[in-house]
Amino acid sequence: MTPGQPRWRRRKDARPAEIVTAALEVFAERGFAAARLDDIAARAGVSKGALYLYFETKQELFEAVVRDTVLPDLDAVEQVATNLELPFRQLAPMLAARLALLLTTSSLPAVAKMVIAESRNFPDLARVWHDQVVSRALGVLTGVVKAAQARGEVRPGDPRFHALSIAGPMLMGVLWREVLEPVGAEPIDLPALAMQHVETALVGLLTPEARA
Repeated sequence: MTPGQPRWRRRKDARPAEIVTAALEVFAERGFAAARLDDIAARAGVSKGALYLYFETKQELFEAVVRDTVLPDLDAVEQVATNLELPFRQLAPMLAARLALLLTTSSLPAVAKMVIAESRNFPDLARVWHDQVVSRALGVLTGVVKAAQARGEVRPGDPRFHALSIAGPMLMGVLWREVLEPVGAEPIDLPALAMQHVETALVGLLTPEARA
């Protein structure tokens, strides 16, 4: 298929989802500033007028991209974190594996890269990303750590800082893949990075009783 060619036939009931998918692709390819509503409409196979029936601005489209393509994956990770009653030493590797899978198979890295690159000129992007994605994901992990502390499995300390220490290398891995690998850097295996890091982190986080 020729780049920029409409991917779908026009189906009125499917148009919003098709427009959002097209917006994600154009944002990932060109960034937020350079993306044009004309290009997004053409990619979705609708007129610009039809696009305006659903989304009036690029900001609304970005919010829809986050809501429709990122948050469902985050919901799945949250379900694992909150519904499995497992010791922290078992739950942490499972969450790391799910997060690594999410970062290698979803749109989250491409959107994160765009937000980081353009947040200075478009602070509302960063605000949406923080409020709906980062804050929520960090809150889930912080809650898991705090619950493990209450059970005597994780050492004392600010649970939010513990959560950041667990998640931090994954952010570095995403930036490496999105920014440096395209220009020739040695590829990083994110699932392997996640598992090695969480195993190392557990050595310092777990209490002696939890390690026994």
